[in-house]
Amino acid sequence: MLFRSVDALARQDEAPAVPEAPGVQVEGSVLGVWQGVGGGGSDSGQGQRRANWRGDLEVTVPLGSVATLGDASLSGFGHLRAGQGNGVGLRGTHTGTVNSTTFEGAAGSDDSHAIVAQAWAQLSWPLDGDRFNDQPGSRVELTMGKIDLFGFFDQNAVAGDEGGQFLNNVFVHNPLLDSGGDIAADAYGFAPGARLAWIQEGEGQRWAASLGVFGAGSGANFSGGLGQPLVIGQLEWSPLQINGEARGNYRLYAWTNGQTTDLAGATERHSGWGLSLDQRVGREWNLFGRWGQRTSGEGAFDRALTLGFEHGGRLWGRGKDSAGLAAGWIRTSGALAGSGLSGQEQNLEAYYRFKLSEHVELTPDLQLIRRAGGDASAPVVKVLGLRTSVGF
Repeated sequence: MLFRSVDALARQDEAPAVPEAPGVQVEGSVLGVWQGVGGGGSDSGQGQRRANWRGDLEVTVPLGSVATLGDASLSGFGHLRAGQGNGVGLRGTHTGTVNSTTFEGAAGSDDSHAIVAQAWAQLSWPLDGDRFNDQPGSRVELTMGKIDLFGFFDQNAVAGDEGGQFLNNVFVHNPLLDSGGDIAADAYGFAPGARLAWIQEGEGQRWAASLGVFGAGSGANFSGGLGQPLVIGQLEWSPLQINGEARGNYRLYAWTNGQTTDLAGATERHSGWGLSLDQRVGREWNLFGRWGQRTSGEGAFDRALTLGFEHGGRLWGRGKDSAGLAAGWIRTSGALAGSGLSGQEQNLEAYYRFKLSEHVELTPDLQLIRRAGGDASAPVVKVLGLRTSVGF
């Protein structure tokens, strides 16, 4: 996800916003991450130190009104991404990665060419006029193209942006969908698809219902058909402040995907459901929680719970800094019975984000993983990192 703002407490919706006034919007970022892991936690048995970088450029273009649809407006969105480095290699875990910013082209570390990560168009039909402070009114949205599913589903204001918040993939998204593989997207996490949403705003709250259909498996990278796609539906409710910003977001969703695989690599259908919650408490606290549960299909783990918070720095005189802490429990699937792997993998991450200037942030980060991959005999994995974020 592109780094959008240096104040994470202001992040309330990770989906790219359609401009309210005519004009092109351009946003960009460059992320650099250094991490180190000891020999007990690495895949080689030796200590590793690795660095990587990732650059993103996003452009939102208003395309005018659609006369045949009344007041409907059309916008386009494009996203280019480039980078190098795969980060440190860990012993087997359920989480997939302790660094969600890593990105490389298929040719490897010597090739840093950019890819078209996203390219989609959105139609928006207003159901009434704009509200106080020019906040958008109730509307219907149709989005089609190559899409990052997590921009529209499973969003979270506290744990959803690896460029400014938690780095571990288990906290960035629902682990069942992401590192668990139930979205079955392309190698870079994107897929062609469509989303239809109804959004109702008024009287201090926002309600929304959305349905998405996305290519999966070979359909996600355009090498095969679009049969048996990922289908996901989401209901959400947000209490609003007087200025239209959300005080919290409560999201319930369910999915089914006929292009996922079992532990042996054979194609099978996976289904499940999840919750993504975030809530402001006072001026400084922003809490989050996620739950994910697979209801059908075979994987290394089948349930995940993550909890945490971000706290602003006004208390210690650094009002634009933030500190974050999260813990996660990933339950090993019964499909691994007899393998010696069982119980819950446990994850912990803490960071402190220094705001150095309007556009630059520096974030030390510490991660611990206990019972990696459900192995009770595994040593505790300890990863120390430092992230630099430059955005405009």
